[in-house]
Amino acid sequence: MYRRLTLLGTMLVLAWGLWVSKEFQTVAAGVAIFLFGMLFLEEGFSAFTGGALETVLQRSTKTLPRSLSFGVVSTSVMQSSSLVSVLTISFLSAGLLGLREGIGIIYGANIGTTTGAWLMAGFGMKVKISAYAMPMLVFGLFCVLQKSKALKGVGNILAGMGFLFLGIHFMKEGFESVKESIDLATFAIPGLLGLVAFTLIGVFATVVMQSSHATLMLIIAALAADQITYENALALAIGANIGTTITAILGSLSANIAGKRLAAAHLIFNVTTAAIAIIFIGPFRDAVDLVSIQVGIAEDNWTLKLAVFHTLFNLAGVIVMSPMVGPLVRLLESRIPDRADPDSDSARYLNEAALSLPNTALEVLGKEVQHLFDNAFELIAHGTGFHRRDVLSKVSLTERVNDDRDVMHENVLDGYYRRIKQIYNDIVAFAVRAQENMSGEQTEEVYSLRIACRNTAQAVKAMTFMMPNIEKYADSSNTAIKEQYDALRLHIAHLLRRLYEVRGVDLNTRFIAFDRLKGAVKEHDVLAEGKLDRLVRDQKITPLMATSLMNDAAHATEVAELLIEAGERLWVPRRSAMQLIRDDMLTEEAPDETFGQTFDAEASGIYPRIVGVELTDEYHRITEEDPK
Repeated sequence: MYRRLTLLGTMLVLAWGLWVSKEFQTVAAGVAIFLFGMLFLEEGFSAFTGGALETVLQRSTKTLPRSLSFGVVSTSVMQSSSLVSVLTISFLSAGLLGLREGIGIIYGANIGTTTGAWLMAGFGMKVKISAYAMPMLVFGLFCVLQKSKALKGVGNILAGMGFLFLGIHFMKEGFESVKESIDLATFAIPGLLGLVAFTLIGVFATVVMQSSHATLMLIIAALAADQITYENALALAIGANIGTTITAILGSLSANIAGKRLAAAHLIFNVTTAAIAIIFIGPFRDAVDLVSIQVGIAEDNWTLKLAVFHTLFNLAGVIVMSPMVGPLVRLLESRIPDRADPDSDSARYLNEAALSLPNTALEVLGKEVQHLFDNAFELIAHGTGFHRRDVLSKVSLTERVNDDRDVMHENVLDGYYRRIKQIYNDIVAFAVRAQENMSGEQTEEVYSLRIACRNTAQAVKAMTFMMPNIEKYADSSNTAIKEQYDALRLHIAHLLRRLYEVRGVDLNTRFIAFDRLKGAVKEHDVLAEGKLDRLVRDQKITPLMATSLMNDAAHATEVAELLIEAGERLWVPRRSAMQLIRDDMLTEEAPDETFGQTFDAEASGIYPRIVGVELTDEYHRITEEDPK
């Protein structure tokens, strides 16, 4: 409600201003064209984020200094801290970037935004910038109309730069026109009151325009036309820095926990930086004068001095806050926990920011399906009566069954609705939207991940059909039926263990391993060799027990087949699988030693054991985090 009233009030003020003043029309049009250019610019750079830019981001942010450098360079090149923030949130949400590195990028992006002030103050105010805008718009539109995605991206960038230059031109012309009819500088407020008042105006202007770049351009244009004083311009620049965090906060409302933490870090950094600038405004002004003398800036060149000030106080913020990144990360992780309710779960990696970045969206989607699979793994392990740590370790599962006859009373159906259903829904909704910006090959990978997601959910549901009889016969006085149900439980538990062993090996071995797991499942049949018939004929089990066993054996096979296919789609990407098939057609069949196969005696010869494969760090991390 508050946001609607604010929007309505802003539109009414704009309408009134456009009605009563031609000069205001020119300035407002300049701001609108500038913001329109930023949209084009972001769209253009987004076209190139499907490969090179994302790769550079991942490789250039391994340390805090690298993260800072990436934030500075990328924001300086793209002139859009918003796009850099989108990329950062996307990678942070996908788990490809740590919070520490994400904070470093945000710090660097704040320094990168100062380049816009330098360009405007040093170039835009002295050159007829509209002369450069026109050819950019012409060639930009020509490229946008082409079919090539790369040409469209270049076209958007050119058009964006053209609109930015045109917007700056209109803002400059508008304030020059205002100067002839009214002197806005008469409304200047000196001293501390002016500092606070104009800081708040800067915050408000940035929140309304959703762009600190646009606010800075407006400030510089007004300062160049002597419509605001230098002191008030400094306060407006400080306010613009605070205001840009509001945009990040609003954007994080629909983001996951990682996005919320990053938005909070952005707010803390910018508010701290602004506080430093306000408290030490006197020393900062002296520092600006000193730097201006050293680099040859004229004493009355207020626009360039504003650019110097903007750079100095952002640098000061980075210098002060960089040593505090570690404590800040710990504070955010403790204050904004991963999950409020430990008994339920929701999507962790899906976020709006990733939808416009196809490769990142694919990465995020894969992470989320893996998250779903991990939840299903735990539910199915508990459903068979085993702790997850036992399945992921090297303990004898057969001995564990014999030692502990109390089956864990895990309500798998309830777990499905708490830990599977909502994530499944979110994955499907995200996948449908993500495909709109994807190539044919990427769409096929999304389809494969959706099948993995479906199979995982169906495996959990198939497990629910077995639960009543598992609980009934796990500690039955009838030894024969108890042994058969123990075998079914071991059948599933060993499969879970083998799947995670396969996950930890190289791609070639993984590809072969899945084929052998599929073959092993087909060999496991309670009807094989007349075993079930003999049990009934010898009256060791009743016909009722036999039908229950047959049904549950079918469910166990269904669980196994669904999990194997889901795992294969998750851990053997379609492109990799096709390449392996092509390679296999060109070479001789790989020998058995490639898989390193023996048979695990305790698994009754059903599942091939991968020799020499240690459980990966992921398994140990899981067991340490959750001892269940």
